[in-house]
Amino acid sequence: MAETQIQMRDEPLVDPVAQTPGFDETGSRIAVAGHPIHAMTVAFPVALTFCNFGADAFYWWTGDGFWARAGVWAAGMAFLIGLAAAASGTMELLLVPGIRARAAAWTHAAIAVALLSTLGANWGYRLYGYETAVLPYGILLSGFCVIMVGVTGWHGGKLVFDYRLGTSNGS
Repeated sequence: MAETQIQMRDEPLVDPVAQTPGFDETGSRIAVAGHPIHAMTVAFPVALTFCNFGADAFYWWTGDGFWARAGVWAAGMAFLIGLAAAASGTMELLLVPGIRARAAAWTHAAIAVALLSTLGANWGYRLYGYETAVLPYGILLSGFCVIMVGVTGWHGGKLVFDYRLGTSNGS
């Protein structure tokens, strides 16, 4: 019986993905005066998603129709501004080779599309009869959107802070 020997190499392991052209090019191409538009726009849908959930909770607690109206506005603006954030993020993903080459960026994009779809459904559900839409399904949708914002934001933050993707070219 022949014994197999494993030889140890002195060379470091090489990541084949890191060898693709443009892998180190991760700076934002969609920016105003060096400030990435995607990073600027995502704050609004995130905040409005939390506002929508808060408005639903206050409506549940008080029964005041003001909170149901505030919830429909927050849901709608979260969706609409989310579309702008998605457009700028998609352009970054497709135009910057270093972002496009990383699987984590595609994961963030896929989760963000699911979030945007849920935000749109949440808003659409409320458009005709916003007071009756809050309980029970509206607040459940809002709570689910908050969870999805957390997951999407965590992935997006990891891309920026750990991998420096989509940041200013000057950073």
